[in-house]
Amino acid sequence: MTDHPIVDPTGHTPAPAPAPPGPGLGIFDKELLDRCISCGFCLPACPTYALTGEETSSPRGRITLMRALEAGDLAPDDPTLAEESSFCLGCRACETVCPAGVEYGQLLEQWRDHQWSGPNRPWIARALMALVSRPGLLRLQGLVRRHARGTAKATPSTATPAESVPAQSTPPATAGPDPAETPADDSSGQLSAGQQVSLMLGCVERGLYPGVSRAAQQLCPEITVPTRQGCCGALHAHNGDSKTGAELARTLGEQLPGTILTTAGGCAAHLAHHLGRDRVRELSEYLDAKGHQTVGQVTVNGRRARAALQDSCHLRNGLGVTRPPRELIAAVADYVELPSAGKCCGAAGTYAMLRPEDSKKVLEPKLDEAEEADVDYVVTVNPGCLRQVQQGLRSRRSRAKAIHLAEFLALAARSAPEVPPSGNPAQR
Repeated sequence: MTDHPIVDPTGHTPAPAPAPPGPGLGIFDKELLDRCISCGFCLPACPTYALTGEETSSPRGRITLMRALEAGDLAPDDPTLAEESSFCLGCRACETVCPAGVEYGQLLEQWRDHQWSGPNRPWIARALMALVSRPGLLRLQGLVRRHARGTAKATPSTATPAESVPAQSTPPATAGPDPAETPADDSSGQLSAGQQVSLMLGCVERGLYPGVSRAAQQLCPEITVPTRQGCCGALHAHNGDSKTGAELARTLGEQLPGTILTTAGGCAAHLAHHLGRDRVRELSEYLDAKGHQTVGQVTVNGRRARAALQDSCHLRNGLGVTRPPRELIAAVADYVELPSAGKCCGAAGTYAMLRPEDSKKVLEPKLDEAEEADVDYVVTVNPGCLRQVQQGLRSRRSRAKAIHLAEFLALAARSAPEVPPSGNPAQR
């Protein structure tokens, strides 16, 4: 029987099939590394491949480099290894089109754990990781910036049982957490009735965008906001220290009781991987699942605003959450789907600081689309994306504004007429 040749959708000559597994250097999980069949379906989905057209700047090409490193065919200090481990955005778009189920995000973390160890880690990443590893400093910036705080304000008539909030979608079993790390409160995927919901404040948000957590608390008065909480560890995991990233995620899971509600898509994916999908909810899926009724509308010059969404890569590609934020936006404004809404904006955690020129090249087409579509707002569901799009629009002096989904929905609610207290129909 003759094997059919692998067809590369880009028309390029496919890379050679993987060699039989050898002992290797132990840098990568061999089972994950050997899963790639070099089909090339990942190439059109990769933002950096779109920039260069170079095989080495694609997921398939980078996995070829990983295999060469693992086999000892490339020296650890090879400049191509250093360049490509840094050039990758880590958006995981390749995972959504891979027929073999390659967990590229995990491979990238393992690569950077090796490539960026010790003094090889970029100094900006080292500085940021040191900052967020100090809970006292995180709490201090929150006190100054006045993020949300306090206990739940819901009454029995307004509280929403946590059991009505199932996961919006479940990633493939191969990408899930170790069963030993999954909470044992409910193996069916449902949460216990009346379970507490704790808001994760986020390292970046509590300092740069404290209004996001305040808006989330306004939308979800049933949540509690523990102030003694640290970093989720996503920053570490994506910058060459996945061990500390996992430890921080587990610590945060102990600090935040019940369901963890987050307004950061990247943090949601990281926490879900380490704590279990049923412990973590991103804001839009939480609001959608509990049947949140939006009120009011966002207007500009007396008309209903035109608003677009910039997806969070890890929320979209890692957790599969795409519908809820779009429907929530459409409920309070005229929703406009930009052609590249589901593609990376170039923020990618620390990427915009480590590789600003490449980050800008990824962002520019999105800004073009926003201006061509004449939108008033570009809504985001991740603080890094918010900062990236906000700075891009400001640099162009665009009339469009970047805003987080929580603040966008809160802005709409402020426009709604005040409802008179029950029992007093005469009041207006």
